[in-house]
Amino acid sequence: MKTSRLNSRPRPGSAFTLIELLVVIAVIAILASLIFPITAAVNKNKIRSRTQSELTQLETAIESYKAKLGFYPPSDTNFLAPNVLFYELRGTTFNAANNTYTTLDKTAQISGGAMSAVFGPTIGGFMNCTRGGGDEGQTARNFFEGLKVGQFLSVTNPDCTVLGVPVEGPVIFQNDRGQKINPWRYNAARPVHNPSSFDLWVDVKIGNDIYRISNWGKPVIVKAPYSYWP
Repeated sequence: MKTSRLNSRPRPGSAFTLIELLVVIAVIAILASLIFPITAAVNKNKIRSRTQSELTQLETAIESYKAKLGFYPPSDTNFLAPNVLFYELRGTTFNAANNTYTTLDKTAQISGGAMSAVFGPTIGGFMNCTRGGGDEGQTARNFFEGLKVGQFLSVTNPDCTVLGVPVEGPVIFQNDRGQKINPWRYNAARPVHNPSSFDLWVDVKIGNDIYRISNWGKPVIVKAPYSYWP
């Protein structure tokens, strides 16, 4: 009696051959090489768009300040960041007894004696400030409503609160918990690009490039060597 032998040959369609596996891997690699640059470009555009939107929001607050007070928030030409924007746009009250400024929403304080060291020698006090005495003309206002987490941070060295963006950049401030912020830089004392108003900008790192997003032109790549000044 003859016994049947098991057929050792693979049945058609039962498994991938080595060549088929290599082809699949090659296709995946090609797709990945196409998708990753697209994803990077989308993320780059998203960061630029979000930062540009926050720039517009900040510009609007500064112009509202100017419309009410008749002048722009002050600045020191040598201290572009940190600057007084957070305090001036949010409004403060002044306590003469302890020489302390407190924001209207009570989220931040700063000593009057520390202001020159933090913001520059030409900054001796805040303009948008309630100082008491019943003078309604000195009643502070909040010009920057809707400020969100990530748009400001209380930092150390120097000890103050700054407006900024939550994106890496060449200039970074942080607090004692390691939280970081990339500050907006502001020049109303001697603006270079907008001589009748103010220069406002931030430098953000996207990939290997540093983009300058400003109120005087489209976002541009800052070429080496990097300059802190506009």
